[in-house]
Amino acid sequence: MTRTAITRRLLGVAAIAVTLGLVGCGQGEQAKPGAAPSEITFSILSAEGQASAGPLWQPLLDDMSKAIGVPVKPYFGSNYTVLVEAMRGNHTQVGWFSAKPEVEAIDRANAEVIARTVNREGLDSYQSTLIVKKGSGITLDKVLACGKVYNFGIGDAQSTSGTLAPMTFLFNERGVVPAQCFKTVRSANHQANAFGVATGVIDVATSNSVNLIFMRRENAQLADQIEEIWTSPPVPESGIVVRQDLDPALKEKIRSFFLTYGQGEGPEAERQRKVLAGLEYSRFAPADDSYLNPIREMIADQKRGEAEAKGDKAGVAAAEAEIQRLRSLREVQP
Repeated sequence: MTRTAITRRLLGVAAIAVTLGLVGCGQGEQAKPGAAPSEITFSILSAEGQASAGPLWQPLLDDMSKAIGVPVKPYFGSNYTVLVEAMRGNHTQVGWFSAKPEVEAIDRANAEVIARTVNREGLDSYQSTLIVKKGSGITLDKVLACGKVYNFGIGDAQSTSGTLAPMTFLFNERGVVPAQCFKTVRSANHQANAFGVATGVIDVATSNSVNLIFMRRENAQLADQIEEIWTSPPVPESGIVVRQDLDPALKEKIRSFFLTYGQGEGPEAERQRKVLAGLEYSRFAPADDSYLNPIREMIADQKRGEAEAKGDKAGVAAAEAEIQRLRSLREVQP
């Protein structure tokens, strides 16, 4: 057998292993597009896996299964790239995504938005933050002075509040490039970054207003070691997406489930509201892909900065045209 043939065979085996790995991680058999599936797989981001997120989400998924008449099982992923790829391959059909990965799922994984989340205070947005260890004396001015003094924790590359928002609202407009500004830069999820700041492993990190709430509930003593030195403008909250080619009747049942969950009066509605409270939500609101336009504007701004750094005039022009298009849509909205 030639070396080329051996290489091709090894690549084929690797591809099969990846596919089997997805199934083995709890995503089940790939559903046939357009057909009514016998089972729905719902993707959830959880840096700490099923042990931490499972008890919070399972009651809602059990209720969803009863409402739509199809078994619903969770798939917990540690980063959004994995979750987007799972939906792209139709290994998952429904998912809870933060705003930027929602855009990725729409653009790359044949997804559409059916609802957006509303927090316990009735807000459908949250804020990206910059956190430091309480009492460290580190201020925003000191951080922005750069000088490669601090160890910095940034979020997952697909994270809205961990990367996109701080880059757009804080660093880009000041010409700050983290790799050139800080002593070290490491990418991790919010939980890991917050733990690193609280324990002094890293000096400053990105986070968000929701993560601190969850952290305080899980470990108040650790949360007390953290303070915020910057908050972003409001960022659209997370949402629920489904594959566009899901059976239309089933898709409508799923949409109806989320939009009515925890609403109304009576013991059942009250029980559902307690489930939502555990997730720090009050309800799911109607939404379509347009609610993500502010995120698309931030993505375009990021692309413009990258194109400017490369001297790519065509890239700059394309990004600026996209920004203007999105701003014009924002201006005509009621």
